[in-house]
Amino acid sequence: MRRSSSTLNRLIGAVAGLVLAAAGAITLATPAQAATLTQVTGFGSNPGNLAMYAYRPDNLPANSPAVVLLHGCTQNASGYFANSGWQKYADQWKFALIVAQQPSGNNANSCFNFFEAGDTTRGQGEALSIKQMVDHAKANFGVNGSRVYVSGLSAGGAMSAVMLATYPDVFAAGSIIAGIPYRCATSMVNAFSCMNPGADKTPAAWGDLVRGAYSGYTGPRPRVAIWHGTSDTTVTPLNGTESRDQWTNVRGISQTPTSTSSLPGNTSLEVYGNDEVRLYRVSGMGHGTPVDPGSAAEQCGTAGAYFLDTICSTYRDALFFDLNGGGTTPTPVSYTHL
Repeated sequence: MRRSSSTLNRLIGAVAGLVLAAAGAITLATPAQAATLTQVTGFGSNPGNLAMYAYRPDNLPANSPAVVLLHGCTQNASGYFANSGWQKYADQWKFALIVAQQPSGNNANSCFNFFEAGDTTRGQGEALSIKQMVDHAKANFGVNGSRVYVSGLSAGGAMSAVMLATYPDVFAAGSIIAGIPYRCATSMVNAFSCMNPGADKTPAAWGDLVRGAYSGYTGPRPRVAIWHGTSDTTVTPLNGTESRDQWTNVRGISQTPTSTSSLPGNTSLEVYGNDEVRLYRVSGMGHGTPVDPGSAAEQCGTAGAYFLDTICSTYRDALFFDLNGGGTTPTPVSYTHL
């Protein structure tokens, strides 16, 4: 039977709408969001010459939390946002994302300059630029200043440690993924030696470096989650242990875990103090952010270069930051076959 062109057009439009709706459901597992990652300009004096991007989910309530994301070398804001899995939980639990981007003009490989004193000192350079992004979000997005967090990979992980050390009054907690301890590196040359083979200091020596980042500060210190692959040859696993030593010392707690457990993805979790510091060791994983593509509650991200299919670190960090409205982490169980 022949149909008029107008009828066919309506049918084609309806089919196209269904296809797009299905694609949206597959991608987001929720109705399509109008919110997008958007560049923000004029957020401050920006002495570190960084770019700021922000993601605010639809219907974001006032006084919501925010997470600052810091990408690794050769990466950018949009790629880290797209692949790390943070959008899923921002949409689900309603918090803002602030994604900093390092231009190649600052660093040929687009690495945050975690080894330059001028960029890792409170009130200076890239550290101040990132802090100004937070200030802008608090003033313009209605972000809750007591619920700001930071997470980063590799050079971004090292920069996450910088932010936790230099601005303990800004960040309630943070996540260091395949990073190094604060002020291990103070030049380009020893940045490489800190990455591999790594540096061994006493917990007190590491802690003193953090305490010196904001001399005289007596307020609360951030809680810290540390992630490291046991087969990482770019930033050796020693750095995970040394970061553990640094942040447990800063918190004034023992370097002996109060509990240990096994998680999916060949991951072990060591908890220190009253869940003040966590160390996740991902057995057999190389250098990258742990992700676990899929639609289950504990799954997130997209596998690719420096996004490694093991466990969804973003989900665990979001719970550690208490971004799910006060829920608890699923009870860890031991896995003999993973």
